[in-house]
Amino acid sequence: MERYWEIDSLRGVSIIMMILFHIVYDLVSFDILNCDIFRGFWWFFARTTAMLFIFLVGVSLTLSYSRVKDIKIKEELIKKYLIRGLKIFSWGLLITLVTWIFLGKRVVIFGVLHLIGISIVLAYPLLKYRFLNLFLALFVLLLGLYLGEFRFDFHWLMWLGFRPGGYYPADYLPIFPWFGWVLLGLFFGNLFYKEGVGKIEMKHLDNQGLIYGLSFLGKNSLFIYLLHRPIVLGVTYLISEII
Repeated sequence: MERYWEIDSLRGVSIIMMILFHIVYDLVSFDILNCDIFRGFWWFFARTTAMLFIFLVGVSLTLSYSRVKDIKIKEELIKKYLIRGLKIFSWGLLITLVTWIFLGKRVVIFGVLHLIGISIVLAYPLLKYRFLNLFLALFVLLLGLYLGEFRFDFHWLMWLGFRPGGYYPADYLPIFPWFGWVLLGLFFGNLFYKEGVGKIEMKHLDNQGLIYGLSFLGKNSLFIYLLHRPIVLGVTYLISEII
């Protein structure tokens, strides 16, 4: 199956950005680095990273769906997406456990892996649409921005975007507004990669050094994410104990 280097390399860029932010976040959490990560540059950096990564999830979903030509097979894909979504969500629960052990009150309850897992299932009935996804994306994003202005005294709906007061995790991507970026990815994926074929002819750069490296990271982004998080947390914790 043909892969598009521009998608893989962009995903590689986003995973590097994510690792960098988590390093800074953990250094701040363990009082090793004095830096405001909730305002200014690092606030913008974190959200740009998440937007890019989540957007590419939507684009990739359209590619995998559109390349299946058999209608009967497409109708059975719900099982594949359900299993895949639950698997990634389960990895998210592992991240919840690890951050609960190391970060306490800043535990990641609904982060990027939780969102991706649920989004894969929610996106299934929308994979073939373009402008419907654009409309839904705007709705989800705007509603999420509205909810983001408030803080609530309960936790059970935080996965939707009802953020409790005093909660400042490294990774919090609720359905509203972040599923909106998946929907935008579906829109652009169906617009520029209709039926799994790129509509804009691009020069093949797969074998060039930097692009090859970024593409490799992008192809293995889930494994790298799962690997880096406990490593960064563990190393940062050890440093904090030493100093």
